[in-house]
Parts: sequence; structure tokens; C-alpha cells
Amino acid sequence: MADVSTKHRMLLDNVREKCRLKHFSIRTEWEWQYVFPSSRLSVDPRTNIKRRHHLDENAVNRVFAKATERVKFTKRVTSHSLRHRFATHLLESGTDIRTIQELLDHTDVDMAMIYTHVLNKGGRGVPSLLDQLG
Repeated sequence: MADVSTKHRMLLDNVREKCRLKHFSIRTEWEWQYVFPSSRLSVDPRTNIKRRHHLDENAVNRVFAKATERVKFTKRVTSHSLRHRFATHLLESGTDIRTIQELLDHTDVDMAMIYTHVLNKGGRGVPSLLDQLG
């Protein structure tokens, strides 16, 4: 299984390098920037070039763990919790489930449907037409 993962990683690196060479402007485009960049530079073992990568998810989770401990929060919170909260917020604000599926990169809509459990509002979930007139 690690062999498949290594092949995928090498393929992705190859695609990124070809994109970088073809589209030099990607260095400044928002879509290609890391939202949480690492504070350290690392050397790419294949090219020997120093680069800044994204912040490791484990580092973010450690910060979350310390923060939740500091405020004595009893539930486990990780960076993945932000993803769930984001999806829940979108649903609560009326975003359709297909859009959420696309934003979260879920291949199956059933994965995105997990978030609908928060919308159990019963009859309050249907707005009155009279409320919309005012």
C-alpha cells in the first residue's frame, strides 16, 4: 500500500512541477498559496531546492488541543472540526447539499449528507410565506 501512495505522491509532484514551469504566474495566484504556511523551509530531496510547505496538520491539532485544554473544553477538537463546522454553517445558511459536496471534495453526496443531522428543526424548518412578506 505504501508503494501506491509513493507513486501517487511522485505523480502529483510531477504534475505540480510541470504546472510550475508552464504557468510561472502561479507563484502569485491565491489558489496556489498555502493558507497555513509552515514557519520553516525544507529542502526538496529530488531537486535540492529550499521551499516552504504547508503547516503540518498535526501541528495545527496540537495548537487546538492546547487551546481546548486551556479553556477546559471537554469535547475533542481537531482541525477537522473546522471542516465540519464550515459544512454545518453552510447548511444552516441555506447552501444546497451539492454545493457543499463540491466544496468539501466529497465524491459521494452521502458523505455530505452527514451534516444534515444538525437541521432537525421539525416544523420550524419550513419558513412561513407570511414571514417572507414582511
